Amino acid sequence: MTGYRGLTWDHPRGRHALEAAAAATADAAGRPLIEWGVHSLEGFESAPIGELAERYDVIVLDHPHLGDALAAGVLRPIDELFPAELVDRLRRDTVGPSAASYTVDGALWALPLDAATQVSVRLPEVLDAAPATWREVAALAEGGDVPVALSLAGPHALLSLLSVCAAFGAEPATTPGHGLVDARNGAAALELLADLARRAPAGSARLNPIDLLERMRRVRDIAFVPLVYGYVNYASGPGALVFGDAPAQVAGGRPGSTIGGTGIAITVRSTPDRALLDHLARLFDPAVQAGFIPEHDGQPSLRSAWTNDVVNAASGDFYRGTLTTIEHASVRPRVPGYTAFQSAASAMLRDAMLADRTSLTRRAALEVVDAVNTRFDALASLSLTERSHA
Repeated sequence: MTGYRGLTWDHPRGRHALEAAAAATADAAGRPLIEWGVHSLEGFESAPIGELAERYDVIVLDHPHLGDALAAGVLRPIDELFPAELVDRLRRDTVGPSAASYTVDGALWALPLDAATQVSVRLPEVLDAAPATWREVAALAEGGDVPVALSLAGPHALLSLLSVCAAFGAEPATTPGHGLVDARNGAAALELLADLARRAPAGSARLNPIDLLERMRRVRDIAFVPLVYGYVNYASGPGALVFGDAPAQVAGGRPGSTIGGTGIAITVRSTPDRALLDHLARLFDPAVQAGFIPEHDGQPSLRSAWTNDVVNAASGDFYRGTLTTIEHASVRPRVPGYTAFQSAASAMLRDAMLADRTSLTRRAALEVVDAVNTRFDALASLSLTERSHA
């Protein structure tokens, strides 16, 4: 049996199921088929994929990394490694745009293992139900009695803006050339988020999603977050939080959200044998998705697991409560340079939201959105340059 090096992210949701599955493959010498290493959530979100692919055979990644990965030619297409029946089933049966997010030019470049998107989360002892619209969210925060926070750290200021834009009826672009978001729509979304940010509990804007949810569960000084990536691990046990759909513009409208989750990619440095391919394929067996994965702190990707009664009973209905949101989630661009752009644009937006404790003017919001759009459109020339050297 060949030993492979894998990389995932350092959270129970990201590592426990993969490590347990690998342990079950150990040979007579006790060596697992895949030796999983980990890096932080921040590393998962922004580490250069080309550098990681030089050191690992199997990488758990997020779909925006595909732009840089494909430009560098460091991944093997899933379609050429696995049976067509499995690929077709993943395209058909994974929840929301999970498989679509890892599909570029008709090819699947990662196995969509973990499905997640931005959803709302609340303290059940403070809020009986989550606000259904952004107007209701704003009113809740303005009332002052219920602490409302936003997820703004790292790339999440930009991701929150993209999701509000989608809820407001303007789908963000996936290719550069005509801006990332509609200027007026983006400015309105930025004004709304800036108003919420200035009312949020101190220090909350600098917390990544894991730390934000940990603070909610343990300190309980944040009662509601309208958009944060859902983690089933915080939906049960002591201090359980309640997750629900993201807000819409109007009641019954589309809940704006930007899909995340993870996919398992195989790098070109690896020569995968049948043992590895069969091992990875087993992770997508419906029984494994509804049993082994959630039993080991994972978040499945198959719709059948998201609608499973046992899986939902064990998770406070986390999956059914957020199903509508993930089914309508947006996919981010998969172009070279996007992950670096995402970090830089998020910093620009976060600075604008947190610059002072007064309202952001429409003119100032338009200027920031224009700067983000200009920076995004600059990726068009990078894409052309990368392709010419591919």
